[in-house]
Amino acid sequence: MLYRLARTGLFQFNAEKAHDLAINYLPKLTGTPLDLFYRQKLPNRPVECMGLTFKNPVGLAAGLDKNAECIEAFDAMGFGCVEVGTVTPRPQPGNDKPRMFRLLEAEGIINRMGFNNLGVDALVENVKKAKFDCILGINIGKNKDTPIEEGNSDYLICMEKVYQYADYIAVNISSPNTPDLRTLQYGDALDSLLGDLKAKQKELHELRGNYVPLALKIAPDLTDDEIVQICDSLRKHAIDGVIATNTTLDRSIVEGMKHAEETGGLSGRPLQLRSTEVVAKLYQELGEDIPIIGVGGIDSFVSAKEKLQAGAKLVQVYSGFIFHGPNLVRDIVKNL
Repeated sequence: MLYRLARTGLFQFNAEKAHDLAINYLPKLTGTPLDLFYRQKLPNRPVECMGLTFKNPVGLAAGLDKNAECIEAFDAMGFGCVEVGTVTPRPQPGNDKPRMFRLLEAEGIINRMGFNNLGVDALVENVKKAKFDCILGINIGKNKDTPIEEGNSDYLICMEKVYQYADYIAVNISSPNTPDLRTLQYGDALDSLLGDLKAKQKELHELRGNYVPLALKIAPDLTDDEIVQICDSLRKHAIDGVIATNTTLDRSIVEGMKHAEETGGLSGRPLQLRSTEVVAKLYQELGEDIPIIGVGGIDSFVSAKEKLQAGAKLVQVYSGFIFHGPNLVRDIVKNL
């Protein structure tokens, strides 16, 4: 009920303005009596994944807390994991506004944000100040103006800077909103990136003494053959996890709806079936060898359960959380 009232107010603003208001105000409320509006005490449903123990299998997907400003608030809501970012080596403003649109009838969101963030150094400072109990994932990407053939260096810069502060690192090569980024999902480019990341992981493990797992985030707009090839690369380089999926370019389910023609990645309920199909295909290829984190269209306990039954060890929410609020986390965790 409380979130329904808050959502009514926030939805009076355009999608990005509402997002910015929430991100600005949540840190101000955390630790005060007003955080009772979203603080939840949930039962423990521990899950072992990538060598880490998650207090429950429900995570917040990357993109909502790009600069790690609200970790404490999302931890208070009961998330077992908060994934912050995507962060890039240097600050960048992202694409021109408007760049985020709600598809109300479909409970979907289209965005073409373009990795807008304050840069990896600012994110690290925010993480260092935060106190939280959940697992922290840090999602890394490349700057828009870094040539794609030099993209590996951006990921390595971010990885080195976040390594000692992350429980795991997510590698975003599947956003549709940075030119040519998705080409890193294929063939020699993927092998080159994963090889460089594993070498850096080994170096930092030896230097710092702690092993921080690496998870690759992939797109839903892949053929079965392309998924098989990605799985071969994941095994070859001993990547610790795979996140499926990012947003989709497909508009077939939302055709004719307001904003459906906007460019960018579509998330939310329209992505639900396709993301589950990708999870199932990954599990068919990987089995229990490499854990899968399922994300895309999770808006209820039932849709979360579908991802888990398809082979995911963990799930993440984003658009479903925008439309349903902290109660979504509670309902999934309590019904597991």
